[in-house]
Amino acid sequence: MQSLDLDVLKRALEWRRAGRKVWLITVAQTFGASPRPPGSLAAIREDGILLGSVSGGCIEDDLVRRREEYRGRKPQFKSYGVTAEDARRFGLPCGGQLEVIVEPGVEPAEYEAILERIGAGRIVARHVDLESGAWSLEPASPRDECVRTASRFTSIHGPRWRMLVIGASEIAHYLAEMAATVDFQVSVCDPREEYRGAWRATSAQWIDGMPDDAVVAFRPDGHSVILTVSHDPKLDDMALLEALKSDAFYVGAVGSARTNAERRKRLADFDLTAQQVARLRGPVGLSIGSRTPPEIAVAILADLIASRNGIILEKSAGEAARLRA
Repeated sequence: MQSLDLDVLKRALEWRRAGRKVWLITVAQTFGASPRPPGSLAAIREDGILLGSVSGGCIEDDLVRRREEYRGRKPQFKSYGVTAEDARRFGLPCGGQLEVIVEPGVEPAEYEAILERIGAGRIVARHVDLESGAWSLEPASPRDECVRTASRFTSIHGPRWRMLVIGASEIAHYLAEMAATVDFQVSVCDPREEYRGAWRATSAQWIDGMPDDAVVAFRPDGHSVILTVSHDPKLDDMALLEALKSDAFYVGAVGSARTNAERRKRLADFDLTAQQVARLRGPVGLSIGSRTPPEIAVAILADLIASRNGIILEKSAGEAARLRA
């Protein structure tokens, strides 16, 4: 769940507690190219103030103008971009269509319940009864998607992607803070007491123990990222030996081209196959000339987001460095 969508739920709760009318808007389905994925949220206050996004803006304007058409508690669906004329009118990409569900009367207690679960780091399935509008919540997994049936709409909320960072370096600090804004639940492991004492990123969970044990306990899956940024080969290698054998979809290590070439040679001496060693992204991140810790964190996250979205970039920092080596 992206931070923008979380802000929508928090602000909607504030408005409802203040006695204001609120319409909660959720992208229910998309077809073809669409600016925002299913599950994206927006909220409209009674005076027309809008927070969040379900499109590029034109659809939100239409929903704000028509908000009083949606009354009571029963949810209603509205489709946009069904015709070429609508697509042009509402600024959707060519062929793009989307459907939103409008909920006019969500109770404050329902917002409180889902925010409590999200705040505890849980992934939540929010079931909306299409007759009564009532919510029911249950645990969900990272791979669950939005579903609409004749009687119920389900959307998924919470951190659907996980990141384990090995090493509490300055790079790790910025990674943790930035990654939390783009739908990652972040954990960090560093057995060095001096680094733990200096750790200040409140958006990350601390994992005790050695890096290899932390990776095993993390139980990486296809929605997991493991990054080693400790600058200590012993710690980084311990984690990578487990990470490269796991189902994590992205495994990366910071360091120079020479450092990563030496790292690959060391890893090949252990029980890793050539294919597993080849999974390592190192030097990790896009080649954008980054030098400072926040710039390096931006470069790593940019490549990571592209990979998560299935975009193959022409050349990452790691690829460029290997070509230069």
